[in-house]
Amino acid sequence: MWVVKLGGSLAEDPLLVDWLEVLTDLGGGRVIIVPGGGAFADSARRAQTQWQFDDVAGHNMAVLGMGQFAFLLNGLHSELELCANEQDMILTMRRGRVALWMPLGLLRQQADELTNWSVTSDSLALWLAQRLNAERVVLVKACEIPPFDDWRELADCGIVDRHFPELASDSGNLVSLLERTALPTMRAMLLDAHTPCALP
Repeated sequence: MWVVKLGGSLAEDPLLVDWLEVLTDLGGGRVIIVPGGGAFADSARRAQTQWQFDDVAGHNMAVLGMGQFAFLLNGLHSELELCANEQDMILTMRRGRVALWMPLGLLRQQADELTNWSVTSDSLALWLAQRLNAERVVLVKACEIPPFDDWRELADCGIVDRHFPELASDSGNLVSLLERTALPTMRAMLLDAHTPCALP
């Protein structure tokens, strides 16, 4: 089982359709797509800056932004199956389909470890992967990814969120970062993974 997070900044990128085609062609029964927040979540940040409401409201607005991007992805590729929870994802993959996370289960009424801006869809993708015992996490980024020695360097550059290094250090998941132009790499990775992933 692989968790593939598509950055919300791909929402206006012509390559987005190609990414969805590769993932649906080769990822059936294996891949769960996590939608980023992108401009949808950025609007929540701007509103919080203007109105100074609490992080729970900001978190919920950002989660709804991820949901908007999920609807966009599903609208572009109807073969993707919207899934609200882990059980739906597992059932979808057992049918040989690609699951698309609709993360409305992350909406909160009270603050917890997820309801702050140090946690974005990057960390949420890894959080989901840990809950599902996924073997691999792939973060697809629109920005250039520089060489790095540890995750904190990327957090300092704003390429991953502030919580991600801590989460990654405690994780047994194999994590890969790919730039938006790395479609051939993604294709090769999926083709190389011949053995079907065991589902719980």
